[in-house]
Amino acid sequence: MPVLATRVDGRAPTPQLEPVSARLAAEFFSVPAERVSRCVADVWACTEHLGLRATPATVEWIAREHLLALVNSAPPSRAE
Repeated sequence: MPVLATRVDGRAPTPQLEPVSARLAAEFFSVPAERVSRCVADVWACTEHLGLRATPATVEWIAREHLLALVNSAPPSRAE
């Protein structure tokens, strides 16, 4: 799946996103760290696209919800 935002406002993603990505990667260890970082960057871009003020706290909150949905939507493993 292509990344929605590899850059924020034409710049590389803000350094404020790195700690957010690191916290969420530690919380969602079953999700690859690259996917977590991409989710955080996408949430930042979507928030700004909607004309809202993107703060690290808001981005972390929304990204956490996305990642939680991702983890909870995974099919259960088969016990054989």
